[in-house]
Amino acid sequence: MKKIVTFGEIMLRLATPDYQRFSQASSLNATFGGGEANVAVSLANFGLKAEFISRLPENDIEKACLMDLHKYGVNTENMLFGGERIGIYFLETGAVARPSKVVYDRAHSSISEIKPGMVNWEKVFENAQWFHWTGITPAISQSAADALKEAIEMANRLGIPVSTDLNFRKNLWKYGKKASEVMPELVSGCDLILGNEEDAELVFGIKPEGTDVSNGHLDAGAYQSVCMQMMDRFPRAKKVIVTLRGSLNANHNTWSGVLWDGNQLLKAPDYNITHIVDRVGGGDSFMAGLIYGLISFPGDDQKALNFAVAASCLKHTIHGDYNLVTVPEVENLMKGDGSGRVSR
Repeated sequence: MKKIVTFGEIMLRLATPDYQRFSQASSLNATFGGGEANVAVSLANFGLKAEFISRLPENDIEKACLMDLHKYGVNTENMLFGGERIGIYFLETGAVARPSKVVYDRAHSSISEIKPGMVNWEKVFENAQWFHWTGITPAISQSAADALKEAIEMANRLGIPVSTDLNFRKNLWKYGKKASEVMPELVSGCDLILGNEEDAELVFGIKPEGTDVSNGHLDAGAYQSVCMQMMDRFPRAKKVIVTLRGSLNANHNTWSGVLWDGNQLLKAPDYNITHIVDRVGGGDSFMAGLIYGLISFPGDDQKALNFAVAASCLKHTIHGDYNLVTVPEVENLMKGDGSGRVSR
């Protein structure tokens, strides 16, 4: 079985328990997470071979992080070591009308100081069938963006499909470059582009009409023009996908997605998620589900899209960044079984 490679930052996640505010909490729940690592864990959980590439300091926190990844079956044999610290993010989980908050503490993390030439990408991509990255990685530092560029160029030369989740984070672009300056060159090397209902606008100025994420109203058809414009701008892309999240409040979202293949717009079923446990990592779980679906159901983009949306719907029921659901559980939801009855 060939592997899927992901590259990016994994962080220590410190979250307040039980919807508490930072000012209330006397303890924090410690786990690990990060866009590309989340995708790798999901894919390994689905039974595919997944390898995660990053750079970590050599200390006890790094060892705990690797143990966590290994527990879920993620390969880290090409992990780099060096630097002084792992990035941290603090999460205050919102409720009802109070949104969640994230505070980053990731300046000078080990991966922010990665340099081109540190990763032997030709070796990493041996027996690889896919490479995935997110817009978070080039936002970390110029050198991280340069290392990512190396990876994309090598994957392109080797004929390995490349996917990206645009994943715009305004609070990360701090090193003097805007996303609109850095992302186009990197995205131009991608075969599949994923974004949420706002990413294309915030990064490339491409905006749909007649949608309002704040009142839960998203017109799926309006995103066809977004997908077409993205494909016109990045002609290498064979598929452009948009996740559709309508946010009624912090605990109640609608959830779906569309896929444009250059000829037709495919639409996934709509899910009404009324009691969200943890929405962080939702987009990563969608991406992992989509990669799994495109590999496992070749030629059936509709089924792949439906799998992605169902997998990420289930992620909203799980604490932490990782989506710890199985393929049968996703397939049961795809068949309409959302009852939550006890499985005996």
